[in-house]
Amino acid sequence: AEIRSEVSQKPERPRLVGFLANDDPYAEKYAQSSSKHLAEAGLEFELRQIPREELEAAIKDANQDSNVSGILVYYPVYGDKRDQDLQDMVDPTKDVEGLNVVYNGKLYGNDRFLDEDKTRKAILPCTPLAVVKVLDHIGVYDHDLPYGDHLRGKTIAVVNRSEVVGRPLAALLANDGAKVYSIDINDIQIFERDQAASINSHVISKTDFKVEDVIPLCDVVITGVPSAGYKMPTKLLKPGVVAVNFASVRNFEPEVKEVASIYVPSVGKVTVSMLQRNLLRLFNYQH
Repeated sequence: AEIRSEVSQKPERPRLVGFLANDDPYAEKYAQSSSKHLAEAGLEFELRQIPREELEAAIKDANQDSNVSGILVYYPVYGDKRDQDLQDMVDPTKDVEGLNVVYNGKLYGNDRFLDEDKTRKAILPCTPLAVVKVLDHIGVYDHDLPYGDHLRGKTIAVVNRSEVVGRPLAALLANDGAKVYSIDINDIQIFERDQAASINSHVISKTDFKVEDVIPLCDVVITGVPSAGYKMPTKLLKPGVVAVNFASVRNFEPEVKEVASIYVPSVGKVTVSMLQRNLLRLFNYQH
């Protein structure tokens, strides 16, 4: 309602262009959901489905198009380093997902602002930001602790280390003071604040741990594995755990509700809200 009210006072409506260049049915579903919720907030959305070979040129055209306020690419496109190249190709002034190298540097360096006067906030990726907002809403963040340290004392697992969601999410949580086990198919890494350094930095260390070594230690377990076959074993979860799933499929077993103090099966609606917020913020920066 707040975004709709602000948009209604604009002389023109912010316009988002989404590029779908893969055959992922979940990406198409997210695009349809995005379209519906953006329209409800008074924001324009156009989905362009194109072959991935044409995506580079299409991004460059949208960068130059003054009628386009924001650009969103549905990943993975290639599933390798070429996706990072595409992310860096999006003009930072139109990058609603905050995946460009400019915003990446801000996120991993825990620098929240684009300018020295701190009038313009950096854009953060929508899904990691949605998970942070959900954790804050359900009370995982302790606001009695100093700013930037609201997760001190919390141990969190993030099962997914994609460049689009899992890795930035682990960094955001570590930047706020948590010890984060970042779990990927190949290994488990620890993201945590470097106690000897400034408040702005986190360090990453490799481990030989297995999933069964770390999950029972975690106050919060966050899953984002895009495979219906993957399930987090309920028997590994600590009683009273907070369980959050951001994958398009359910990663927790049905029994999770018997163990978790709070179970969040999806963050989709919050993700779309963050998308709206990022688009409006970029539109305001452009004008």
